[in-house]
Amino acid sequence: MAPDLERDGYTIVRDAIAPTTIARLREELAPYLQGELMGRNDFEGTRSERVYGLLQKAPTVAELIEHPAVLAVNERFLHPSYLLSAALVVHIHPGETPQGFHQDDALGAPPPPRPVQGVSTIWALDDFTAANGATEVIPGSHRWEQIPKPEEWPALEPQGVALEMPAGSVAIFPGTLYHRSGANVSQSPRLGMTIQYCQPWLRQLENMMLGVPPELAARYSPRIQEMCGYSLIEGTFVGYVDGRHPRKLIPDANS
Repeated sequence: MAPDLERDGYTIVRDAIAPTTIARLREELAPYLQGELMGRNDFEGTRSERVYGLLQKAPTVAELIEHPAVLAVNERFLHPSYLLSAALVVHIHPGETPQGFHQDDALGAPPPPRPVQGVSTIWALDDFTAANGATEVIPGSHRWEQIPKPEEWPALEPQGVALEMPAGSVAIFPGTLYHRSGANVSQSPRLGMTIQYCQPWLRQLENMMLGVPPELAARYSPRIQEMCGYSLIEGTFVGYVDGRHPRKLIPDANS
């Protein structure tokens, strides 16, 4: 049975990007994936490389950020002025252990039940398999009304389902879904990307206004600029700079 966004808390879109797009991303990311800078803790993964600040390093990521299938889900869950919260690569090497299950929108949020604070995507740039560290989700956990206690997790972990999907696929889910990166027990690394979005009144995980300064923002579409924070919350003046719309900081934005 195909996953259902309402019932299971996630959906998968196959063939969302072409092999040529993946090849361009790999070329742009190659200088940052040298097997040298592994994660600093169990959450980042001590056998995983993470590449942050992708709009600075891999401009092809813009095509994924603005993908129509993703934006359609965002529009179901988020305010029209939603923001880009994070965009990063996770390259899981053999020997990596699983993360702990977590929610992407839990940081600073009230305990459940609560409205959705964000939407997350997981992009497969390699085939995702149960052996190579495919993302695991707990179907239906987006509806849980209580945070599981530490002693309850051993009984809940077997409910995790590996998102096995071919390269070019994307999994999309609200930030309330419990998920984690799986263990890589294969002989090859697994390359994936997570792009996350949040409600416009929340602080982004990545400080996009510093990471994508006006001169860099000028290279991207108006929609990307808005999601980075060069925008106002629709119908308000929230987000202004020196009393003006922040897009006026972007060179040639009004030409």
